[in-house]
Amino acid sequence: MRFGYFLAVAAGCCLLTACDSSSEGGYFGEDGGMTADFIATAGDRVFFAFNRHRLTSDARGTLDRQVAWLLAHPDKAIVVEGHCDERGTREYNLALGERRAHEAVSYLVSKGLSESRVSAVSYGKDRPIEIPGAGKEEFWKQNRTAIVVLR
Repeated sequence: MRFGYFLAVAAGCCLLTACDSSSEGGYFGEDGGMTADFIATAGDRVFFAFNRHRLTSDARGTLDRQVAWLLAHPDKAIVVEGHCDERGTREYNLALGERRAHEAVSYLVSKGLSESRVSAVSYGKDRPIEIPGAGKEEFWKQNRTAIVVLR
């Protein structure tokens, strides 16, 4: 009985959320689809090797596309989030996530993005992008990242 009630409540919430067009952006979200456009055009994340914070050539390519998009949208600021996989201590991963975020920020600024539009934060291993697997590299790879979030 409880499970059926839970399902009914959850389904109602999903329907209300999906149909809500009263926010600023209507069906495109609060930012009018800017985040979706950013992700589709430039990508919102770059990935790192295990225990590394240096940018790969693929990462630089993504960041180049992000800079181009952001220069075309001067009203948008960003936060670069540094993330790590679950291995290592919390303190170590916070420091590594910070190095990853700052590496991306430094690159973006070097390509012409104003420092006043960029901030960085590290979540270390505290906010996994994917549910960590029991030693599964494919899940760990998804968490070794810097993610650009529009503000």
